[in-house]
Amino acid sequence: QVQLVESGGGLVQAGGSLRLSCAVSGSTSHINAIGWYRQAPGKQREAVADISSGGTTSYADFVKGRFTISRNNARNTVYLQMNSLKPEDTAVYYCRINQSGRNYWAQGTQVTVSS
Repeated sequence: QVQLVESGGGLVQAGGSLRLSCAVSGSTSHINAIGWYRQAPGKQREAVADISSGGTTSYADFVKGRFTISRNNARNTVYLQMNSLKPEDTAVYYCRINQSGRNYWAQGTQVTVSS
């Protein structure tokens, strides 16, 4: 039903910032929450942040105060602004959308934070 395309990943030094984007195309009706997940090598995928259809947001404790999730409905795009990045934030970040109870995943974008 939908296609998700991520961008914005890259290499940044500790304390720096990156902004990830997730563009949604196709059928965008009946979309529930859109979230960001991340997975580091050898670790399980973990939830980072999400935003509901009503605009409410939630964050994992380890990013609270540093990351901000937002969306531009006119552009069908969701963003993850990442500030004060730490080396432990290094991971592949995935955008996930829930549509009518089904989950769809983007391809992932690499974020690398150096000391």
